[in-house]
Amino acid sequence: MLLTILATVFVLGVLVFFHELGHFLVAKWSGIRVERFSLGFPPTILKKKMGKDTEYCIGAIPFGGYVKMAGDNPIEGVTGAPWEFMSKPVWKRSLVVLAGPLINFVLAVFILFGLFFFRGTERQEVLVGQVLENGPAEMAGIKTGDQILSVDGVKVTSFDQMAALIYDKVEKPVEISWVDKSAATPDTVTASITTYKDRALSINGDSLTVGKIGIGNMMSFQKQPFFAAWGAAVDRSLEYARLIFDFIGGLFTGKYKASSIGGPIFIGKVAGATARAGFDVLLDFMALLSVNLAILNILPIPLFDGSHLMIFLIEKIKGSPVSVKVRVFIQQIGIAFVLLLVIFVTFNDLTR
Repeated sequence: MLLTILATVFVLGVLVFFHELGHFLVAKWSGIRVERFSLGFPPTILKKKMGKDTEYCIGAIPFGGYVKMAGDNPIEGVTGAPWEFMSKPVWKRSLVVLAGPLINFVLAVFILFGLFFFRGTERQEVLVGQVLENGPAEMAGIKTGDQILSVDGVKVTSFDQMAALIYDKVEKPVEISWVDKSAATPDTVTASITTYKDRALSINGDSLTVGKIGIGNMMSFQKQPFFAAWGAAVDRSLEYARLIFDFIGGLFTGKYKASSIGGPIFIGKVAGATARAGFDVLLDFMALLSVNLAILNILPIPLFDGSHLMIFLIEKIKGSPVSVKVRVFIQQIGIAFVLLLVIFVTFNDLTR
């Protein structure tokens, strides 16, 4: 439990810090007065003013943060001072808003580069990790370190691919070919193994009956040269983005269910599980979550960064700022939406 809490605070703290740091740095560069930089939401447990303008705070609620800039709240109104947010041209305000999501994507690339350069990328092979005692795989002679080659004649290059083929065979025989790495001369072995019935969660969050043979995954890696690691990091980040956009689109087409959306509790559970699997696995999860945070924030959802960008686009087209009344209305809708979203995802987490 303690590891799960520490992993969750670490992951969310780092991602939120860099997101808000993006807003903060570009705001400062633009000449906007930043009144508060908060990691976490109120109630405030620590605060210190540094410089003549900015108060730095740590809030008790760790699931977020914010940068308070002079003149950015339509309810408080603006005076027209040159250091206020609304006094800056649209393109500068847009850069301030875009900086948060952008730095999250860049952070993901840097994290993945570090993983691929120092640890390596995953090899395209399936190595057996933990073997279930007295399970079907052990009874057939599969041991830790063996390499699975095929399932029912289908060549497998990843554990997920192999598992998907076996999942469909519930309490049925499946033909497994593997290399016995413990033998003096490693040899290929083929055997028919009858699966046992178990439960697993689908990407939709549904509980499924699946077949298993009782083996876990052993990751193997190949270190990448400097420039190859950068290329692989960018490619993996873009692949994460593609998967996230696919999921968002699938929510509207019915491909995925809304019940599969996770919240802070789900993130904490995964953070704890990945931390137990190893710090490198936790970092990979952090990179995925960082891309996820970047994409969600550019969506035109009230109160998210994307809604501000949409307002600036409208302002640019019509040639004048959107009225304070409209901006206040959008902000109120955003607050209501976020509250409902928190309730919904928490309900999902608790019932999953």
